[in-house]
Amino acid sequence: MYANILLSTDGSDVARKGVEHGIALAKALNAKATIVTVTEPQPIDYGGGHDSGWIPSKEEIDHFDAACKQHAGKVLDQARSMAERIGLSVELLHVPNAHPATAIVETAKSRGCDLIVMASHGRRGLRKLFLGSQTSEVLVNGSVPVLVVP
Repeated sequence: MYANILLSTDGSDVARKGVEHGIALAKALNAKATIVTVTEPQPIDYGGGHDSGWIPSKEEIDHFDAACKQHAGKVLDQARSMAERIGLSVELLHVPNAHPATAIVETAKSRGCDLIVMASHGRRGLRKLFLGSQTSEVLVNGSVPVLVVP
């Protein structure tokens, strides 16, 4: 049914459940699996009105980028280990300096994925409204089916 599955993770316990489910599904379907983690760009405050703002130096940007790369490596190594435990070979991908939902949708499209598997933190009510949800954005903006793991 599904031949090319994209699994997304941010390394959280909730996301780990989605990865576990996606790995098991890919194994059962003998499907190709790609695991993606996305790190957002460093926030910059350009200021406004009487506020002078803050723009990071080259060194601060380099330090931030290195920390993101290191974190992504740990997240993907953990996902690889999960896949290896059940005998599934996976492709690992880090998309740096991007909005997570946008990067997930674009990755699924560019890699020809026919399913996205991701977890949801299960926020409800006002918390969901104010905090938003990467999963909700992928559901709204994606063009392939999304399996949401609670």
